[in-house]
Amino acid sequence: MLGRWYPLPPVWLEGRAWIEYAQLLRSPVYAGVDVPPGDGRPVMLIPGFMAGDTSLAVVKAWLRRNGYRPLGSGITLNVSSSELLVQRIGSRLGREYRRNGRKVTLLGQSRGGVLALGLARRFPEMVEQVIALGSPIGDPLDVHPSTMAAVHMVRALHTLRRGPRNMDARFDAELSEPVTVPVTSIYSRSDGIVHWKACLRSDVDAVEVRGSHVGMGVNAHVYRHLAGLLAGPST
Repeated sequence: MLGRWYPLPPVWLEGRAWIEYAQLLRSPVYAGVDVPPGDGRPVMLIPGFMAGDTSLAVVKAWLRRNGYRPLGSGITLNVSSSELLVQRIGSRLGREYRRNGRKVTLLGQSRGGVLALGLARRFPEMVEQVIALGSPIGDPLDVHPSTMAAVHMVRALHTLRRGPRNMDARFDAELSEPVTVPVTSIYSRSDGIVHWKACLRSDVDAVEVRGSHVGMGVNAHVYRHLAGLLAGPST
């Protein structure tokens, strides 16, 4: 049953991302106007489902220009099990924390935000805050049916290659627990991939913007909110 996905939103509207990118390039926030300097604070970027670190190249460059220290997650293609990814990214997070002694902000797009929340639950002592962009942190499976079909295909391949279907049981259990670090979910009601209500949780701050799901990483409204969120007290 399609449930609240009926009627299905036209996925082609996600093509707005190119318009959002063009608007971002002309925006004052992209030029750094009124963007507080980052004083070298580390920000780890985590890409969405079936994407890699290169998909967040625009926000990575913006962070670096404004004095932050952007870090990659090491993901080339985000299709592995959540548990395996949290272990791998957690190792990178640990190395960064031990090297510099500063907590790291986790900025994740789509599934990347879900992974960021899982990392914060497991390693709260190393995480300053989580910022999720269009992420189904309230219900990771409340996505467009076409995306859900891809998820089922990937899960089937994991079962064939790596064993039990419940390999993410620990991750799923931790994800449902109350958050222990500041978390902000930035979402859009016109998101054509993740249902906007899946981006909400009672223990998470929510910020609504106008735009597409794919364009979350190149949306000027998102960048303006990022400028304020990242400028908070560093710990």
